[in-house]
Amino acid sequence: MPMPLTMNQEVFITCAVTGSGATQGRSPHVPRSPEQIADSAIAAARAGAAIVHCHVRDPDTGAPSRDGALYREVTERIREADTDVVLNLTAGMGGDLVFGAPDTPLPLRPGTDMIGAEARVAHIDACRPEICTLDCGTMNFAEADYVMTNTPGMLRAMAARMRDFGVRPEIEAFDTGHLWLARSLVEEGVIRDPALVQLCMGIPWGAPDDLTTFLAMVNNVPADWTWSAFSIGRHQMPYVAASVLAGGNVRVGLEDNLWLGKGRLATNEALVARAVTIVESLGARVLGPDEVRTRLNLTRQAPV
Repeated sequence: MPMPLTMNQEVFITCAVTGSGATQGRSPHVPRSPEQIADSAIAAARAGAAIVHCHVRDPDTGAPSRDGALYREVTERIREADTDVVLNLTAGMGGDLVFGAPDTPLPLRPGTDMIGAEARVAHIDACRPEICTLDCGTMNFAEADYVMTNTPGMLRAMAARMRDFGVRPEIEAFDTGHLWLARSLVEEGVIRDPALVQLCMGIPWGAPDDLTTFLAMVNNVPADWTWSAFSIGRHQMPYVAASVLAGGNVRVGLEDNLWLGKGRLATNEALVARAVTIVESLGARVLGPDEVRTRLNLTRQAPV
């Protein structure tokens, strides 16, 4: 029996500001220093993003970083701005395994960064954002023999600490099995019900971003959960429309896509502005940060 179309009439936009991918050499607009990341996040908020999702990078090299001082500076700069926005920090770093050749997988290769649960959320404890991400599964990435590693035990430990901090986890689901595991964590009470989830489409080798797979992902999200979705590259903007039409919220930003059009490099604020246009053209309303805090029952805290 076909499912009726239930469009979301009130939509919040998340801007993924910089990410941790190797995008620094491909666009001058990808922010690198804490000041650049915060400025780009604030510009995205002014353009209509209610939430900004932030990684940090080494200010000199642009390489992804777990430096708590960099997170603290980004957090303080965003919170001191005269533009309000909900802060979402990544907790995805520290679960990277890079294996050797098939016949000699060990020892692990440079790029491996595997640390414990407490260390993975140390910056969350210090900065106390309203939201932080929780990658709910282990997955191969299309980058040599790199595996993003998130064991059930690791996820339980990280989610429990997030709960203790009063920070809302955003479940990052890269495939349907990740949603299955997330539902189990909610049933165990490790993650509070109803949950918040981000559907991550088109990332090799997770869920492909065809609409059949997308709807399978949507249909595996419990009805009372709040969800957003995104795809990468040239499918970023089509997925703004697809997500709203399927009942969800949206994410855009330079973490996922560098282009506004053919030959036109994007900024975060330009991507958000384009998303606002799409959402409003569909007849939906874009929510502001205070409305999102109320809707998601978020807690604003001072850093510790």
